[in-house]
Amino acid sequence: MTIKQCLHSIRNVAAREMHRLVEKPIYIFCMLVAPVLCIVFFLSLMKDGLPTDMPVAVVDMDGSATSRNLIRQLDAFEQTKVVMRTQSFSEARREMQKGNIYGIFYIPEDFAVKATTGKQPKLSFYTNGTYLIAASLLFRDMKTMSVLAGASVGLQMGKAKGYTEARIMGQLQPIVIDTHPIGNPWLNYSVYLNNTLLPGILQLMIFLVTVFSIGTEIKYATSRKWLEMGNGSLTVSLIGKLLPHTLIFTLTGFMCCAVLYGFNAFPLHSGWTPMLAALFLLVLASQAMGIFMIGVLPTLRLGLSFASLFGMIAFSIVGFSFPVLGMDPTLQALSNLFPLRHYFLIYVDQALNGRDLYYTIDQYLWLLGFLILPFLIGKNLKGALLYFKYIP
Repeated sequence: MTIKQCLHSIRNVAAREMHRLVEKPIYIFCMLVAPVLCIVFFLSLMKDGLPTDMPVAVVDMDGSATSRNLIRQLDAFEQTKVVMRTQSFSEARREMQKGNIYGIFYIPEDFAVKATTGKQPKLSFYTNGTYLIAASLLFRDMKTMSVLAGASVGLQMGKAKGYTEARIMGQLQPIVIDTHPIGNPWLNYSVYLNNTLLPGILQLMIFLVTVFSIGTEIKYATSRKWLEMGNGSLTVSLIGKLLPHTLIFTLTGFMCCAVLYGFNAFPLHSGWTPMLAALFLLVLASQAMGIFMIGVLPTLRLGLSFASLFGMIAFSIVGFSFPVLGMDPTLQALSNLFPLRHYFLIYVDQALNGRDLYYTIDQYLWLLGFLILPFLIGKNLKGALLYFKYIP
């Protein structure tokens, strides 16, 4: 078959596929509506970057001016909001068990007196670990408040003894810590999560649509006609069928990048080109993986199950929710089988850290490597398209 004949066949198959896309609203929903809804939902959900004003209770058994000042300072933290003040720990515990508060800050009796006389009173705080993020942030705020309270008491005692402030601070904090969070200095959860979560959803949609598109050809016995339009070539038929999908998903992905890096001004230290190229390769790699899925299990329900399972596992194994280096060595190796893993590494290196492209080129090659998958199951898939009889 000549190049001209190939291009003509691809154009005919692509035109046929466009009609199929228009006839079935499920395609438009998965390709456009669902990704757009996810973009709006997740960016709106995390628009503040971090959760703020999370409710805590304070059990103040001291009732002194010092304890009241401590409570006011705790309430001034952005993530913490004191919604309950009581002298009954049981009451505060019941509110935590009901889920009305996420933490308890306990100030013991005679706190101010013991602090000023050097008797080391204990400040206690409790967090509900069921809510991991809320508990971690509140723990940080309450611990910081406790450290600041201890430093404040130490400063007052030192001044009472006639020491200079410089000498007192040298004793209270002999080593000064200078922290520099790199990549996401604002500790913004939207920057951390959405830049991988949204491409992950796009990857899942590509898996499902690719498997559904080919699987319905098998289910409704239209695959022979599809192959005939491609002059019997599976490669030409696949290119023609998936070309409209590639264009639509790529435009959807580029729109996602525009919202993330343009509208929301998320970090993009290496410019637009590396991330747009990574997004385009993610689309191609995900389509290749989708072809592989339906080729291995050439029935619609099994192929969709494979795509759903594989797509959901990707959110856990690619490393943005739990570090890959902390996983079992076998899982570390398996993580490379997910296109989203390599997109995530490109995002970290290029968008967040702004490294030279040389250091990330292997991840681009990994994404290109997924294009080999359809050739591994080509014979099996073509046999299913020609001879498989669907059994409901």
